[in-house]
Amino acid sequence: MTATTDAVAADDVTAEVTAWLEENWDPDLTVEEWWDRLGRSGWAVPTWPVEWYGKGLSRSEGVRVMQTISAFGALGAPGGLGTLLAGPTIAVHGTEDQKERYLLDIATGKKAWCQLFSEPGAGSDLAGLNTRAELDGDEWVVNGQKVWTSGGHWSDLGILLARTDPDVPKHQGITYFALDMHQPGVEIRPLRELTGRAMFNEVFLTDVRVPDDAAIGGINNGWAVANTTLMFERSGLGAGGGGGSVAALPGTVGGDLVRRAGDFLRTRDLTDGGGGSPTSVQNLSALARGNGTIANADIRQQLAQLYTMNEIARYTNLRQRALARAGGEIPGLGNIAKLSMSRILRLSRDLSGRILGPYATLHAYQAGDSEALAAATDGAVQPGVTNRCCSPRPRRSTAAPTRSNTTSSASGCSGCPRSRARTRASRSGSCRRTVERRERARAADDRRGDFG
Repeated sequence: MTATTDAVAADDVTAEVTAWLEENWDPDLTVEEWWDRLGRSGWAVPTWPVEWYGKGLSRSEGVRVMQTISAFGALGAPGGLGTLLAGPTIAVHGTEDQKERYLLDIATGKKAWCQLFSEPGAGSDLAGLNTRAELDGDEWVVNGQKVWTSGGHWSDLGILLARTDPDVPKHQGITYFALDMHQPGVEIRPLRELTGRAMFNEVFLTDVRVPDDAAIGGINNGWAVANTTLMFERSGLGAGGGGGSVAALPGTVGGDLVRRAGDFLRTRDLTDGGGGSPTSVQNLSALARGNGTIANADIRQQLAQLYTMNEIARYTNLRQRALARAGGEIPGLGNIAKLSMSRILRLSRDLSGRILGPYATLHAYQAGDSEALAAATDGAVQPGVTNRCCSPRPRRSTAAPTRSNTTSSASGCSGCPRSRARTRASRSGSCRRTVERRERARAADDRRGDFG
């Protein structure tokens, strides 16, 4: 009965979204006009509370809504860290005034957000951050540096962690702020990748000012708020989480709000079979059929493996949905989903290179050059795929939260000479083992003898 009930509920959601799209979708609207219509309807962020521009749907129902919008052929909801992280966190911890101030602009894509958490000396040990905020009247003056800030160069606001009380234990002296990224003192330096893109940035904050009423969750309560954000990050970016991207950029910097919404529906992928990402199972299967690599049994098996991993993620979400209705849950689902997504991304990237063969090594750094390469090779070069092939390998995580809240070391004090010697010896042995593993893997690839 549960499976039947779930299927009926999913069909009802699909039918309701489709009916709304038939009445409201207009490709001639600007992106801003369309997102305003979509955001105010509740279908842009359907998992948010009804009173705050959502529909109060479950996570899996929210994924179904996004899939329905995509299948209909309409421009999807605003992507980025506003809808993924900032909005859900503010909905949980924000005051009524803060929800009024921020949530509608997130749901309608009028403002783009970035995440100002990690620092050069505070990555895994996030609570060890050094960015300081000092109270000056009704404002906080912030100084410090952040790194690995995704989309910082086209963001209007940032979710900022800063130390507001250095005299208490480190987890207790942190505050979570909403920071205006356009003010003087915010310097953004892009970190250019192998692909030529610069999605990540360093952000330097010099005497930047944040109003006291922009502290989300209260002063010195930032660690609890940050953990809520990290929970949304793991579940939203995890396998089956629906935390994908959309073609148009939200916010005032990217310049997409004034463009025609229908212009973003032109196929970005390499097939006519849909499937979202250029490295989705559907797209890679079509590419393999087109260039003949589908005849390779190993490639067929890896395509089947990729499909299976995605299906496991989808069924895990359905299982969680059924358990939630019965008052239960799958412990650690967000962590499981994040680790699963890392495996999926790694496999899809490696499989893309094998399917493209030598053409996977051809990559352009400008849009015009990408088109020229594709034309010169009669479509053998697929810019969307090669861009994924050149992207950094997803980090293999062995711990469950994304950022640890502890700094303890099994080897004792990291500052003493004996401990440093043990650390150097351990790293040396680890490096040797890594090189040996790589050599064995390379030899195995050579024995297979079929890159493409």
